[in-house]
Amino acid sequence: MSARLPPVIVGILSGLAAEGLPQLTLADPPSATDVVSKYDSDNDKTLDLNEVKAAAAAHFDRLNKDGDSTLEASEVKGVLGPKAFKAADTDHDGTLSKDEYLALVEKLFKQADADHDGTLSAAELQSRPGKALVRLIN
Repeated sequence: MSARLPPVIVGILSGLAAEGLPQLTLADPPSATDVVSKYDSDNDKTLDLNEVKAAAAAHFDRLNKDGDSTLEASEVKGVLGPKAFKAADTDHDGTLSKDEYLALVEKLFKQADADHDGTLSAAELQSRPGKALVRLIN
């Protein structure tokens, strides 16, 4: 059984769409295969630590909206939860430096590397640490 929206809500949403405002839907996250393809600079269909760190460093820069040298919790909302943020903040200053961010990336990379071959396949990116890693690089 599917839920139906009351006509008044449908009218409001239709009006918003007609005004050219953004849709109220979330885009599907990229597939693990898409993530590998995007950052696989040596075209071996896997990601090594250097490829992941390069992607993570670029993502850090995109997240750093205020242009300072650190990320505040508000800048990583939806990317990193409060508990993980606090754990990654090794100097306990309430922010993440790029070094702290990349240390977390490396930790998650090692956890996701189930076969310990130094690379991540699309299948390994579908693990819990792999999914967390994707949020930090993409």
